Amino acid sequence: MNLADLKMMWEFDWAWSLPLIVANVVIHMLGLMMIYLGVVRTMNIAAQRRKFLSTFLLVMSIAALLVTLLHAFEAVTWAVAYKILDAVPDNGSAMLYSLSAMTTYGHANIFLKDKWQLMGALEALNGMLLFGLTTAFLFAMIHKVWTLESRKRNER
Repeated sequence: MNLADLKMMWEFDWAWSLPLIVANVVIHMLGLMMIYLGVVRTMNIAAQRRKFLSTFLLVMSIAALLVTLLHAFEAVTWAVAYKILDAVPDNGSAMLYSLSAMTTYGHANIFLKDKWQLMGALEALNGMLLFGLTTAFLFAMIHKVWTLESRKRNER
């Protein structure tokens, strides 16, 4: 394979990957915003009823589940692209490869066809962005809830 062929292959990887990255970041931000609004609304009510700790634990558990489902949905978008491009042999392989790439786990014994291998690295980049956003979100959410609880406690 010469340099021109490699360049042409990589252009297709970028052409598919960049829109997937942007779409997943937008989906992720919208999902996180909806979760955040629900958490803050619920915790405002809990702070007034003095059932803060038990509600906080339940709400955080639900938020963690919802964020996990959000990441799974985003992995599905990559898996669908891999199947459309015929980069993997079947749906199960597409999903396993996608989750492995997105989490940067990398131990699945599945490989993209040569033409699409850069796309796997770009999915890993997307996963790092999404997990970074999730970490920032969880930190901000916990900080907001603790601040809310402290303020309510000082008002009593």
